[in-house]
Amino acid sequence: MERSKEMIRSVRIKVGKLFHHLFRRSPELGAALLAVAIGVISGYGAVLFRLLIRFFQNLFYGPGENFLWTLVSTPWYRILLIPALGGLIIGPIIVKLARETKGHGVPEVMEAVALRGGKIRGRVGLVKILVSAICIGSGGSVGREGPIVQIGSSAGSAIGQFLRVSERMRKTLVGCGAAGGIAATFNAPIAGVMFALEVILGDFGINTFSPIVLSSVTATVIAHFYLGNQPAFSIPSYRLVSAYEIFLYALLGIAAGLVAVFFTTLLYKAEDLFENMGKIPEFIKPAIGGLIIGAIGLKFPHIFGVGYETIDLALFGKLTLTFLLFLTFLKVVATSITLGAGGSGGIFAPSLFIGAMLGGSLGEFFHHFYPAITASPGAYSLVGMGALVAGTTHAPITAILILFELTRDYTIILPLMVAAVISTVVARRLKEPSIYTLKLLRRGVNIKRGREEAILASILVKNALSGSKVVIPEDAPFTEVVGILLESPYRQLPVVDREGRLVGIVSYDLIKRFIGKGGGREKAVARDIAQTKDVPSIPEDANLLTALETFSIKDFEHIPVVESKGSRKVIGILGRRDILRTYQQALAKRSFREG
Repeated sequence: MERSKEMIRSVRIKVGKLFHHLFRRSPELGAALLAVAIGVISGYGAVLFRLLIRFFQNLFYGPGENFLWTLVSTPWYRILLIPALGGLIIGPIIVKLARETKGHGVPEVMEAVALRGGKIRGRVGLVKILVSAICIGSGGSVGREGPIVQIGSSAGSAIGQFLRVSERMRKTLVGCGAAGGIAATFNAPIAGVMFALEVILGDFGINTFSPIVLSSVTATVIAHFYLGNQPAFSIPSYRLVSAYEIFLYALLGIAAGLVAVFFTTLLYKAEDLFENMGKIPEFIKPAIGGLIIGAIGLKFPHIFGVGYETIDLALFGKLTLTFLLFLTFLKVVATSITLGAGGSGGIFAPSLFIGAMLGGSLGEFFHHFYPAITASPGAYSLVGMGALVAGTTHAPITAILILFELTRDYTIILPLMVAAVISTVVARRLKEPSIYTLKLLRRGVNIKRGREEAILASILVKNALSGSKVVIPEDAPFTEVVGILLESPYRQLPVVDREGRLVGIVSYDLIKRFIGKGGGREKAVARDIAQTKDVPSIPEDANLLTALETFSIKDFEHIPVVESKGSRKVIGILGRRDILRTYQQALAKRSFREG
């Protein structure tokens, strides 16, 4: 074992030296070679992922080119139980091996770029490709785009860490992996580039742009070779029938924005619902969600998997208005349950599905009343896809480009631009964070903050404690309280009971106040002097940005640190100076890595 580690270390050193030599002589050539390598890995990752999904679909439901028609002929008990079986398989894998693979994956990549310098654990990509393929193949109502972004980004991060490149370069490599994954999955190289720049990195600089383009193109070429050069959806040709139709597409954009907010809200409500099932083990929850999905699928198998077959039906106008509208909200519920329960998969394909159903239903309505000035309902399904994606991700440029490349039809670009932009504006007005950034905000991470706040948000309180833990027992006599306070470096000290639980805080000001009131010092104990109401505390797993906000609100110099949120057991004391010291150390390390 030790010999193998030495060999790997030796190879890494040799390759690293070769690369750094090349990079010093020609940084552009070095970045280009890495981008192509990541594009190759992302392309093959996307191909393998799609083959794995097909393998598990065939394994669970039997072979068939059209998954929806396979489901129609599948016995009811298999439809009911197989999604639960899939959840039962992936639950323990996620909990034991990589919790980052739970959910749709893109927020985890964004967090890694914003807070960890692009560092993603190497195992994440391998675990993600397995659990997402099982989840989708067993009928989970999720997409394959989020997982492939996480898989490609994980590969880019792994290469960057292996070669020990700078933090800035490692972030670019993560973006290369994300772009390659999207490009290979959708056969859309331009959209892959824009997704990486607009959503993952938020950086349009030329040094970032060039490698990402190379990675995206490389991944697309590989996907073409193995999967063909066909667009993801086959659609009839559409055209803008009348200039007045633009107003109807604007209404579709408003509706898409509203549904996008509903989708985002319900997704995290479902996550909270399953999170609060405290008595149920975490690894069982995906199976519970799968059982609910199976029950829905007994009547409406359209919500199983990525749902591209049903999208095709909407694009060709083969579904009724009522059924289209019903599927719009049913897919929102199904995807929210799958991901909220702990399943693994993306929200991109569900967004396309929901948008297609919403657009188709409005298209049916408009065409019924205004047949002379409107296109067929399929045109509205197509525009609805882009509008819903724009509303959920708040990335209208990516949504427009990805729909253009999916269809390769320029005639629909004008209504698509109108609907996508309006949808984004409506969604942002009603809910500022996107479906990606909201997940991070719920963890206390705001990637739109400045560099300083991002650093503070990346450090846990437990890593900033100085190590000294000074507490006062609640039954300590007055003289002992004064002695402990005078000998300690803190202005405030926690008062604890016999189990070490926080019951109050003692400070110099409280002692002065007690003496001024003429309190009986001979009989007084710590509890008599302490402030016992509205006592501040900070969980050890909170980040320093949250801690700093607590200091600002409470106006304390030192605040007790407890084991976790809801716990009262004191493990240490955090001071304002501890936060400043830890921040300066982290800033120095980050500056050194980027240098």
